[in-house]
Amino acid sequence: MEYEVKIAKKAEANPRHIYKAIRVVRSPVAEDWFRGLEAAIFSLDRHPLRHPLTGEKPNLRNLLYGRKPRRYRVLYSIDEARQVVNVVQIRHWARHRLDTSK
Repeated sequence: MEYEVKIAKKAEANPRHIYKAIRVVRSPVAEDWFRGLEAAIFSLDRHPLRHPLTGEKPNLRNLLYGRKPRRYRVLYSIDEARQVVNVVQIRHWARHRLDTSK
């Protein structure tokens, strides 16, 4: 069964900002990167459990996209009852881990 993939507004803003920054210099590269990221995210509709848990928050998973130094983490949770994948954040892989105190 396929899952519905939902992207939080906060998560959606980050790749658009990165896309605009890359596009200033190399438009075809930016478009390829953005399409690849979208494809990776929406591939979560099948087998979303294939990516590991983050260890930062319970039930939060981690999809890595890209190659160093341009690797990004797509952080998401799965609502099994409703068959929904919720993408909560997209961050550069080198950023500090999530603050779990909040």
